[in-house]
This record gives sequence, structure tokens and C-alpha cells, in this order.
Amino acid sequence: MKFKIIENHICAPQGFLASGINAGIRKNPNKPDLAIIYSKIPAISAGVFTTNQVKAAPVLLTQQHIKKNKLQAIVVNSGNANACTGKQGKLHALQMASATAKQLQIDTNKVGVASTGVIGVPLPIKKIVQGISMAASTLTTQSDSAAKAIMTTDLVPKSIAIEFKIAGHRIRIGGIAKGSGMIHPNMATMLGFITTDAAIHPTALQYALSKANDASFNMITVDGDSSTNDMVLVLANGLAKNPKINLKNDPHFKIFYEGLLYVCTALAKQIVQDGEGATKLIEVHVHGGLTQTQAQLAARAVCRSPLVKTAIFGEDANWGRIASALGASGAELNPNLLCIDLGSMPLLKKGIPLPFNESSARKLLMKNKIIVKINLKKGKAKAIAWGCDLTYDYIKINASYRS
Repeated sequence: MKFKIIENHICAPQGFLASGINAGIRKNPNKPDLAIIYSKIPAISAGVFTTNQVKAAPVLLTQQHIKKNKLQAIVVNSGNANACTGKQGKLHALQMASATAKQLQIDTNKVGVASTGVIGVPLPIKKIVQGISMAASTLTTQSDSAAKAIMTTDLVPKSIAIEFKIAGHRIRIGGIAKGSGMIHPNMATMLGFITTDAAIHPTALQYALSKANDASFNMITVDGDSSTNDMVLVLANGLAKNPKINLKNDPHFKIFYEGLLYVCTALAKQIVQDGEGATKLIEVHVHGGLTQTQAQLAARAVCRSPLVKTAIFGEDANWGRIASALGASGAELNPNLLCIDLGSMPLLKKGIPLPFNESSARKLLMKNKIIVKINLKKGKAKAIAWGCDLTYDYIKINASYRS
């Protein structure tokens, strides 16, 4: 299905406003570091959260607030993760929700809270509360400032919005995300916020998000580290007035899901393209998996392998590293039938190495997007994962992250 790309990102759906301001959390006064996303009416909501056992205070609070499947606002700060901050951190997360609710005249439990940045440092809560007042007074239908306010080591903001129709009603889905390092499957160090004006049942929305997340955000990796603060939230306010989408036997659900998956995948790919120090996007296509899970295991393993990532950075067609990553992935494969291609160039066919032109292979590896194709020859399942190369600049960025 084709979707129309439109402007205004998270504010493209009807009834949504957003803002991003500098609250003084970050050292650079020219960088926005606090954002609010607001729906004019309470919205059906769904979320997915980090699998890390060390969960930040805002994650724990938002998990509580979303249990009733209704949020009306999200407040986000960058520059400080409010993670590993004990009881004080939990109080500060609640204060962020309360201050936002007060400014917007809504219930505190209808506010989602997110934070990203340095771990183990108390939030400058006074600055944040003051910033919330400023952000609430500058809400607009232009979301560029919000997308910039959630960034940390990101070089560019990540955003998208699409439009399509369900039963003759125009539906819009918009989203913003952040993430550059500490990115790994099972919700990495990333935040994603998605809005839609579709009318949809809470169960259907949560199912759609969980399924889309598994095929997008959970299929990217930058460095193999999983974070304390990750979440993706979806708010659906129903202002499109379409027939309410249900999960069972509803043909409209498939259309909505495909739209949500499109948005999630676009944001996920933007994240890996902006990976810390990255110069190349790696896209791994796995076919012939025994099951979907097996295919995903194999694709992820190749994307996260430091040896594969550094070979691609060095433009070295060392396919043996790919084979090694596959063998250690936990996915079932037949080494005597295994096939590996670099783009359109076959390197290994039915377990037998093929002669190839090193110069031609290097030209393929000089591109900004590197495609690796794999056939495990065990079944019919397939999967795609995305990653990036591992460069000298990644070390430089993370060696001085707190400075």
C-alpha cells in the first residue's frame, strides 16, 4: 500500500500540538531540551518499553499512567536520563507530569513522561518545571522544535508523517524519534512518539504497536547496548471520525497497521542512519528461516557484529565474518547450503565460496547503503534488520559523552 508523505510530523493528525524549548538542562543554551506533545482531547494510548531491568523513573511512571489506555500529553526532556536516581528520581518524574497537567489543565495520570541523557545525575527539576510552563504556552502545529528537543548525540531530528484513507475518512499518522547510540534490539536507547487521529480500540492499538515495534525498532542496532529509558508511545484521538478500528475480523485494521509499520520503520531507519559516528546504513535481508524468530535472530546477529560493522567501514568484503555471525546467532541454518550476497554480488552459494572481483566489491561497499542478502535454506520465513558501520568517531563520541 502506498502512503502520502505530508508535513508537520506529530502535529499532522488533527487535534495535536507540540513545542520544544530550552529549559537550561543542557550546557548549550542554543539547543532545545524540553518538549511537550498535546492532544486537544484525551487519546487512546499504547506503549512499548525498555526490556532493561534497570528502568528509569519516567519509564516506570509512564507504564503506570498508560494502564488505563488514555493519555493526553507527553513531556520529554533531554540531557538527563533521570535513571538510577532512586526515590528522588521517581518524585521528579511525577513532578514533571504534575507540572504539565497543571499547565494544560488535565489529569496528572493522563501525562506520559520521558527522559534521555546522562544516567545517575539528579534532574534540575526547578529548571524543568519552569520550562514546562514555557513549553505549554508555546504549543503549535509545527513540530520541528519538539523533534530537536528530544535529541542527545543525534546529528539530525527524526520525523515523518503520512496520510491515507479508511472507509473514506482521511487518516494521518505522524511521529518523531531520537536515538544515535546505545541502540540494540528489544528497545534500545531511543524514544519514539507517534500521533494519529484514527479512531481505534485500545486493544487493537496496543497489538498494532507491539507488532510494528517488533518489525522495526526491535530490528535495529548501532552498538549492541540496551538502555534504561526507551519507550515508544502512540496517541490516537479519534478526530478522523472513521468507524472505530477493532482487532478481530476488521479489514480496516490491516490498513492502519501497515500505516503504523511504515512510520515506525521510517523512524527506525533514520535512527541507524544517524548512528554515532556512522557513515553507512547496513540493511540485512534474511530468507529461508525456519521461523520468523529464527530469521530475525540471524539478521540481528549480522547487524550487531563488531567485526562485520568494522569490515563494512573499511570497505572489506570479508564475508567470512558474516558467516561466523550467523553461526553464532542461535538461528538454525544449513552451512552446506548457506548463501550470502553483497548486493547483487554472490559471495557464498550453497556453502561454497565464489570468486569475486575485489575492486567491484569495494565499489559496492563505498555506497551509503549496504545491502546483505542471506539464505539460511531451512524454511520460508524472512526478516530485515538495519544497522550501521562502526567507526573511529563512535569511540571519540562515547569516550567523552559526559563532558
